[in-house]
Amino acid sequence: MNMSVQYPLNSKSRHLTPEEIQQFGEQVDAIRREVMDSLGEKDAAYIYKIRNFVRYSEIASRGMLMFAGWIPPVWLAGTTLLGISKIVENMELGHNVMHGQFDWLNDPSLNGANYDWDTISTGDDWKYTHNYVHHTYTNIVGKDHDVGYGLLRVSESQKWEPRFLFNIPLAIQLMVFFEWYVGVQNLHLEDVLVYKTKTWKQVWQDAAKLRLKVRRQVLKDYIFFPLIAGPNALPVFAGNAVANIIRSLWASAVIFNGHFTEDAETFEPDNTENESRAEWYLRQIRGSSNFSGTEGLHILSGNLSHQIEHHLFPDMPANRYAEVAPKIKALCAEYGIHYNEASFIQQFASVWVRLAKCSLPEGSLQKVKAGRWKEAFILLKNRFLNEHNL
Repeated sequence: MNMSVQYPLNSKSRHLTPEEIQQFGEQVDAIRREVMDSLGEKDAAYIYKIRNFVRYSEIASRGMLMFAGWIPPVWLAGTTLLGISKIVENMELGHNVMHGQFDWLNDPSLNGANYDWDTISTGDDWKYTHNYVHHTYTNIVGKDHDVGYGLLRVSESQKWEPRFLFNIPLAIQLMVFFEWYVGVQNLHLEDVLVYKTKTWKQVWQDAAKLRLKVRRQVLKDYIFFPLIAGPNALPVFAGNAVANIIRSLWASAVIFNGHFTEDAETFEPDNTENESRAEWYLRQIRGSSNFSGTEGLHILSGNLSHQIEHHLFPDMPANRYAEVAPKIKALCAEYGIHYNEASFIQQFASVWVRLAKCSLPEGSLQKVKAGRWKEAFILLKNRFLNEHNL
């Protein structure tokens, strides 16, 4: 059996023999079958409870903003509740439903093929960039666009460019406008703005469905609801805008924690088309990271706090990830596979360390660590001049 991707040499995971890989995959399959064969009323009740929370929290929060938004404490409470409602709709409802996790219910409103969520990204674009590309080619540099979103350098396998010196500020504004970046992700705007391999005419043509979705979202949050609020139009407008930013900040933090931590591995493509299911399982584990927390934190993250389990079983109802996580963790320990798990704060701090390291070209970081600042500056200067042919 030939390994289908090139694994990092400094991995914390043990190299498995072909026989061990096959056995590992069979045991992961068994864990999946056990859960999928037991789906039933409890799982249905859970997702309906989540949907009801989204509906009623949105009604309550919009009512607070429309009828008493001019009172600062009410505005703050209404905006916070609306932000939470949008988070749960995107993370625990939309994301999971569009993975087909509840198709077995035969409820058209919870069918992954039909569902479209309350955000800028169209359902079709998301299912292509996320469900297909990201989950098929997870953390493979050059194939998985989530590796930096065309904006950041999060792996030493990515070619360094002068713009990556701004990795940290770029990451901050990516978080603030995450909803919009995810919306335009399938357009690959870096091909127009940086690499000049695509024209704006092509972007306009590719964005036909996105333009309709943007119009719908902007009309809803920034025109319709402010208008019907009458004299409270400004508090409603501001509340909607802040709620959307709250949702963007939280969603991006969860995603960053899932794949940008220091121990989350990235890979270089080799013969990906020959990758076995078991090899795919291993790559999902080694390229993902979990964070621990309360039940409420898990729900707010769409249970993507169990990112490893989600990547192993993307079509498994996410409320079951907490049940299978100890089994996957024990299996990883048995085979010497690093199970990347820490608190939310620890993982989030690790993300920024990684972003800082990747902002510098190869060789510069080692010179900085050794206190050879002048040499690091000269190396950085030369790389900058070479990139710009100066």
